[in-house]
Amino acid sequence: MNSPKRLARIGGVLYLLVGIFGGFAEGFVDPKMYVSGNAAATAGNIVANSGLVRIGVVAHLLDGTFFVFLAMTLYILLQHVHRSVARAMLVLVALATGIICLNAVFQFEGLRVATDGAYAAAFGAAGSNAIVLLLLDTQHYGTLIAQVFFGLWLVPLGYLAWKSAGWFPKWLGVVLIVGGICYLVDLLSAFLVPDLGQKIHAFALIPSAIAEISMVLYLLIIGVKTVKPDERVHGAE
Repeated sequence: MNSPKRLARIGGVLYLLVGIFGGFAEGFVDPKMYVSGNAAATAGNIVANSGLVRIGVVAHLLDGTFFVFLAMTLYILLQHVHRSVARAMLVLVALATGIICLNAVFQFEGLRVATDGAYAAAFGAAGSNAIVLLLLDTQHYGTLIAQVFFGLWLVPLGYLAWKSAGWFPKWLGVVLIVGGICYLVDLLSAFLVPDLGQKIHAFALIPSAIAEISMVLYLLIIGVKTVKPDERVHGAE
């Protein structure tokens, strides 16, 4: 039983790194740069904090990298529960990671346009600033779209935790599924009813934060509960 515990704790460390780098990039750097509807302020923020933008881009890439390794680790750990569901989890993480990395390209290009005088010379200051805003608009809404997969991957993970034959508590599986649904509710409200979305955004993500923090802590502190080999659930193809 040492091997599953070890895998679970490796997953916990990777999940923690995802939270650290993703939280820094999306929770600190991105809001500090992007001002919706204000091209001059957005470009000015990037010029004034160009070093921070570069660090943020790297943080996005590390976030995506650790996210993939996290999914691979959890796949190895939980594929015996239901292999098809574990594969679905892996695919959803791969899609989310692809969008994360593409978003980083838009942010880096925004930095290049804002700091390279050739763009201002070609398009004028206002035109250059508009391009910067367009690139960061794309990144901002791309992050929202990635939230589809941030949410959906928690659903198979929650199912696997629920059906893990005692490795994880059933309540944790339920909380993960609810957290995934709340991510989707937040996303849909942001696109379909933006005024309502702004009002419920902070509240909608509370269950998601609780779910992910609970999973990180469980993986780091407990790993998995030890069970006898003959009590494990065998994988369904």
